Amino acid sequence: MLDWQAFLSAVGLWLIFEGIVPFVNPDGFRRAIEMIKELSDRQLRVAGIVSMVFGLIVLYLVNR
Repeated sequence: MLDWQAFLSAVGLWLIFEGIVPFVNPDGFRRAIEMIKELSDRQLRVAGIVSMVFGLIVLYLVNR
């Protein structure tokens, strides 16, 4: 059964983290977006899978 409170807390925390960089350094954020636009699909996919694996490892360590 899905624990909605935990799920929504995780989503809220994710949104907070996503907003930190553009809030603190908007110019750097714009430069990063421009650099990301230049990456190939393969590079973006590798970054995505690395991020997902890291997230799974963190979840595993926190919940074991």
